[in-house]
Amino acid sequence: MELIIGYLGFILSAYSVIANDVIQTLGTFIASNHKVKWWLLCLFATSILAVTLCYGWYINEGDVSYGRLANIPLPESMKWWYLLAPIALLVITRFGIPVSTTFMILSIFSTGVIIEKMILKSVYGYAIAFVFAVVIYIVISRTFESKGSLDKLEKHKRKNYWLIAQWFSTGFLWSQWLIQDFANIYVFLPRKLSPEHLLLSLGCIVLIMAYIFRKRGGKIQEIVNQKSNTKNIRSATIIDIIYGVFLFVFGNLNSIPMSTTWVFVGILAGRELAITYILNKRNIKYTYIIIAKDFGRVNVGLAVSLMIAFLIQYLK
Repeated sequence: MELIIGYLGFILSAYSVIANDVIQTLGTFIASNHKVKWWLLCLFATSILAVTLCYGWYINEGDVSYGRLANIPLPESMKWWYLLAPIALLVITRFGIPVSTTFMILSIFSTGVIIEKMILKSVYGYAIAFVFAVVIYIVISRTFESKGSLDKLEKHKRKNYWLIAQWFSTGFLWSQWLIQDFANIYVFLPRKLSPEHLLLSLGCIVLIMAYIFRKRGGKIQEIVNQKSNTKNIRSATIIDIIYGVFLFVFGNLNSIPMSTTWVFVGILAGRELAITYILNKRNIKYTYIIIAKDFGRVNVGLAVSLMIAFLIQYLK
């Protein structure tokens, strides 16, 4: 029974984590390539996923989490209530609310000290990402995000160069996100996977990815679609580069898991504020409302995850 709960937890976590977090790494990619067949986009993403997963499994001797589950051991007895977290995340995802999958999933397996470290790293990540994005977009908004520059790009041959650049930047970002979030997906499975478990889990994730791409990101994709110019190839590429570099530098400072959702929302918020301030100050109040709503949504995930963690500790 405990084995079944573990596998079921993995499947629920894999779907809910990828479906909720897909907007962070592949959201702008899906939005700006809406005319490309979904299975080509899926093949590209799953190829990078397979390489990143197998590479991590090989160099870490069976640990696909890149060390981020080292301080979060698998429970000796896997009870049904551990499924409450991925089920709650699944429900929230269906409503299109972007929440921290790290808090939702890992907090039920973690001690208070680990949870505190995850929260602190995520809050610092949001704040630094917000300021980082504001500074960058204040500098580049007039050149890269103004209506005139975007219209000129659509008519220019260099659009093809930006298309190639976007696929490369998305690949880099996707691999960095996977390194951070494999811990959320594989927390229900043994910390050292056999080759059989590796291949079976990979096959399951590929099927989930195919379904998500077939739905073009699903309900939660609207978070990206409502932001300025995200369907433009150049704008999407710049977002991916900034986010990928930030995850590579800040996310790898230590092996403490962090919320990539908070970092992504911080980057989008800083970007939106800077673009509005430079190009369209009349809408500044509306931008504040969008930022506040997105920030409120990610805090929903934090609150729910902590309540579930306390509930499971009580059931224990």
